[in-house]
Amino acid sequence: MLWACVLLPQLALDGVMRRRADPERPLALISGSAQRRVLQTVNPAARELGLRPGQSLTAAHAMTREFDTVDYDPDETERWQRLLAAWAYRFSSHVSLKYPRVLLMEVESSFGLFGPWPVFEARLRQELTGLGFSHRIVAAPNPLAARMLANAHDGLAVNDHDSLQQVLDQMPVNRIGLPQEVASALARMGLHRVRQVQALPRDTLARRFPATVLQHLDTLFGRRPMALECYVPPDHFDTRIELNFDVESHQALLFPLKRMIADLALFLAGRDSGVQRFVIHLEHVPSVGSVAPDTLIPVGLLSAEREANMLFELARGRLEQVEVPSPVRALRLQARDLPAFVPSHRELFDDRPQQSMPWEQLRERLRARLGDDAVGGLGFQADHRPECAWSPVSPGKPAKITHNVPRPGWLLREPETLVESGVRVLAGPERIESGWWDGGDVRRDYFLVETRNGQRGWAYRKVGDDSGLVLHGWFA
Repeated sequence: MLWACVLLPQLALDGVMRRRADPERPLALISGSAQRRVLQTVNPAARELGLRPGQSLTAAHAMTREFDTVDYDPDETERWQRLLAAWAYRFSSHVSLKYPRVLLMEVESSFGLFGPWPVFEARLRQELTGLGFSHRIVAAPNPLAARMLANAHDGLAVNDHDSLQQVLDQMPVNRIGLPQEVASALARMGLHRVRQVQALPRDTLARRFPATVLQHLDTLFGRRPMALECYVPPDHFDTRIELNFDVESHQALLFPLKRMIADLALFLAGRDSGVQRFVIHLEHVPSVGSVAPDTLIPVGLLSAEREANMLFELARGRLEQVEVPSPVRALRLQARDLPAFVPSHRELFDDRPQQSMPWEQLRERLRARLGDDAVGGLGFQADHRPECAWSPVSPGKPAKITHNVPRPGWLLREPETLVESGVRVLAGPERIESGWWDGGDVRRDYFLVETRNGQRGWAYRKVGDDSGLVLHGWFA
């Protein structure tokens, strides 16, 4: 087996920066008590101002105030790790979150789908970079070795145990995950490299150090299996963004909303599902003496989808129809209806124009823009009378015509007398006699006609009536 370790060295900072509209602005994550706030980590722009991790916030403000601060949230960092685990689950069914800021993936079983390791690794790096997360990636025959090698390497791939032995022998003792007191004791003994520790008799190590030290070394070299709890994607999605300032317009909510939708699409792709309904919560600024209730914006689809751009357009259409009653302080997105995703059938050689939109996406976009009741479908009924041959139904796939005779695509609400002169009869008559059972008996002869402008219509004359034609519909 081959395991990949994806180390995310600045996961908390990357998670905050990817949700900011201006990622180039200096930013510092702060932690510590209220009496002494400390810079936990800083972005490159803040480093250029002279700010450093571990610096007190008071000292940083003495140097400059041209930087933003965000409280470091360990729970939020863990949520980012779980989101990336959902992303990794798309590539491997064995993903572990044993270590903080680390994804462990068994990758050899996936080579048949994603190609050999160099190709696979390049894809992982490309997608992580696109998601906005810095990373280091190492591959090794066992998960513990991959994790420890990532402390000192990036891009290293060790495929067999002999090569692993050589690489681990060169590792510093304090970089292989031993307890600090054990690493310090080995250093005082003059043992600074793993090969020096490996050269000692096992019984000597067993007498001087706890049994866990030998167990750790055996696991590191693959002589002892490592038990890992594998990640299982949850059955729902729930994310929240607290805004930097109170927002009163729809436009300012679009950027964080787009990020949330992108994370939802990432989650759905990892668990190979779609979303049929999700709810956007607008959390408002509490008024004096009371808490303002959230504004709920439900987004429902007729079929499961997971394409990020489409979901964002639908959510934006719903959001723009809502009047924001008070300033918004946070956004929350919840999705619990996550059915299996079945891609729509496409032809190998699709003859649709490049800029055209599939019917399903167009239908959902119209519903989001115009409202659910403004978009409907047509269902055919077993009745020969044109005004009774169809009925409105909920929008779905376009209905299939079950007869071979031509029918107009636009049926007039009420038939009108055809007064235009020069009308040519192209086909007919087609007699329709029906409706005797419900009191709506009709007896008509229908004709396909063409006006002087070349427009084709469908007109009829009542049986036994020699008066003019009555227009009932137009052909496209």
